[in-house]
Amino acid sequence: MSVYRVEAAKASCGVSGCACRDRLRRYPSDLTDEQWEVLEPEARAVMAELRKSPAGAPMRHDLRAVLDAIGYLTRYGIEWRALPADFPPWSAVYAFFQRWSERGLPHRLADRLRGRIRVACGRAELPTAAVIDAQTVRGADTMAAESCGYDAGKKTKGRKRNIATDCLGLVLMVTVTSAGMQDRDTAYRLLALLREHFSTITLVWADGGYAGRLVVWAKAVLRLTITIVKRSDDIRGFVVLPRRWVVERTFGWLIRHRRLVRDYERRPEHHEAMVWWATVSIMTRRLTRELADTPPAPRWGKPRPPALTPA
Repeated sequence: MSVYRVEAAKASCGVSGCACRDRLRRYPSDLTDEQWEVLEPEARAVMAELRKSPAGAPMRHDLRAVLDAIGYLTRYGIEWRALPADFPPWSAVYAFFQRWSERGLPHRLADRLRGRIRVACGRAELPTAAVIDAQTVRGADTMAAESCGYDAGKKTKGRKRNIATDCLGLVLMVTVTSAGMQDRDTAYRLLALLREHFSTITLVWADGGYAGRLVVWAKAVLRLTITIVKRSDDIRGFVVLPRRWVVERTFGWLIRHRRLVRDYERRPEHHEAMVWWATVSIMTRRLTRELADTPPAPRWGKPRPPALTPA
């Protein structure tokens, strides 16, 4: 029995029983009108670039509703089959997610949004420096055994996501590997992809786990200078380290999306796609604030009062 109780004659969508074009925005993860105004032209432009044939069948479900459904799943970490009934059917949303991820739509969306954010912040559209780091994530029982490993340092079984960010903390590149691999070994592919997509980058900051042969290889092969920012053994407790705090803050942004707290994906490339979709959500909200020149809303309590100016 279907949970979509809309009569076929009253359905606003081309699919019988689906009223996604008339759904109300009721969840905190839904795009606001201002955010959709920022994201819609970028999403449609990327879709036009990735369309294999101009004679293909038009999209029957509402694009905004599908993006809201993916954002809901990424934000709250539910199963695909547990999508609320006011979204398009979960099978259709998953089909779009799979097809778009294979063609790199969320990655391209993030590239477009990142360039606009950097320009709005007074920087060049393309970055010239990056920060890299890795994070081990515990795996769920749905993870494939061949892509799962054990991180002895973190005492965690799962996968390791490796990211590169610019100096603003915006994600540049993502790779997902087995947790059993060392950070410097996972960085070879990450840096190669970073060089392939960003020829302007010449400097990369990293922690002590990337020291050694990786630094020499990156300089000789990729023409990248890796600067190791080490933590002093004399320091105890929490200390903000130069440059490294940027990528750690980005991990904090990503971990707010509950789908990324653990790795529930059977395939590593699907977890990479989830990171990209979370990045698109973060960048859309940030770009909307930048264009409106409004500070971010506080997560708790009331907004701060404006600062008093001297008479």
